[in-house]
Amino acid sequence: MQGQLIEALRPLIRGEIRVVGASRTDAGVHALGQVASVATREPLAPAIVMGALNARLPRDIRVLAARAVPEGFDARRAARLKRYGYLLATDPAPWPLLRGLAWHAGRPLDARAMTQAVSSLRGKHDFTAFCAAPGRGRDPVCSVRAARVVTRPGRVAILLAADAFLHHMVRNIVGTLVEVGLGRRPPHWVGEILAGRDRRAAGPTAPPHGLYLVRVLYPWSLFPGGRGAGRSGAMVRTEG
Repeated sequence: MQGQLIEALRPLIRGEIRVVGASRTDAGVHALGQVASVATREPLAPAIVMGALNARLPRDIRVLAARAVPEGFDARRAARLKRYGYLLATDPAPWPLLRGLAWHAGRPLDARAMTQAVSSLRGKHDFTAFCAAPGRGRDPVCSVRAARVVTRPGRVAILLAADAFLHHMVRNIVGTLVEVGLGRRPPHWVGEILAGRDRRAAGPTAPPHGLYLVRVLYPWSLFPGGRGAGRSGAMVRTEG
């Protein structure tokens, strides 16, 4: 998506274009509320930026909002909370309309056991046990503000909100929770894995196509009056 945004911005911005995304997403992961920032030399009306981008971007990427932001704003560094959701389908046969949009478990999942298990993730912890090898170079401590399991007929959604996420953290958590939901492991196993800090002890990595970046939240102080300020940057909220 970053490359497509850069190409769509070329008629508006002279010189080098640097787009900073709030969160990196693997191939196959969906973004309902990705945020990106780009610096401009001259002031641009947000409505013009939004219209121009939507006219040039492919149909599976839409800019939902655009606003001016303070000088030096960085969509990744300024983020204070990120919300992810993961969708599981438990229907015996895959539903065609969910192809590429949910992980088809194909079996009922014990949502009550999964709810018990996910509760151990809330709070500030070292999440090394749920971090993929390429992300081991960063601080593994994250504060999980919310962790829920929501059910509907034939569907199970896992919702997580934290100040930061490690590489493949959500997908590794989901793969571990599914082991609990299938009855292969007890709910307290997840807490034991978290405390053990050993990725090899956790469950498999869930496939990317069930994962959604739902929302990225920023401090209100960055946007006086709730509308933003400054002329040297622009923030775009995208869906794609």
